[in-house]
Amino acid sequence: MTRTLFVGDLHLCADRPDITQAFLTFLDTQLDATDALYILGDLFEVWVGDDIAEPFANQLAEAIKLASLKLPIYFIHGNRDFLIGNEFARRSGMTLLPEVFCLNLYGINTVILHGDSLCTLDKPYQRFRTFRNLSSIKWLYAHLPKSKRLGIAAKLRNNSKSSNQQKSATIMDVEPCAVLELLNRTQTQQMIHGHTHRPAIHQLANNQRRIVVGDWYEQGSMLSVSQDHIELINLPLGNVTI
Repeated sequence: MTRTLFVGDLHLCADRPDITQAFLTFLDTQLDATDALYILGDLFEVWVGDDIAEPFANQLAEAIKLASLKLPIYFIHGNRDFLIGNEFARRSGMTLLPEVFCLNLYGINTVILHGDSLCTLDKPYQRFRTFRNLSSIKWLYAHLPKSKRLGIAAKLRNNSKSSNQQKSATIMDVEPCAVLELLNRTQTQQMIHGHTHRPAIHQLANNQRRIVVGDWYEQGSMLSVSQDHIELINLPLGNVTI
């Protein structure tokens, strides 16, 4: 029996080698009898440009590239790594997908995305998201000095942490109407996303379904989908000294 795997919200960074090692182990041990791997954004905690990838990220590129020789690996940008570009994707052997992508998953029309676009009650974030997605802004940011980009990224991370502490759980979750609107607009029966760090399989009306992949802060997490089985699976992080 073959399957398709989905992961997201790993938030890999040099400060968490245990998560990096868990992902490397995942690539080495979990991809047998797998048709494809989809990474649904926030693979990295922060990404400021392909030209200044950290050493651990280059190590990951090599590992993902090796895995891509066995099966196709697809990537959808998250809110933390929306600047991953064609160069890193090429070195990693990943295929970049648009932020909303539809596929036929074992006979079920499915829409996949990172999920931040569904948090429509968070008005300030949605305004920022629209601004940061402008091609002119991305071009301008890419042409800033490396030190400036790193400074902006650090400031945005700090602002995000501070802002999120003041937001309610409802505002930071997906908005049900936004979920239904996207399912109806894409004419799909099933949605798979991340971002909220609330892994679950939600049965919706009209035989529709929403599946949320888990984050990798305290354990690894993958979604396995086959012809007749769907399962959210936790993976150990291991005992790497931080």
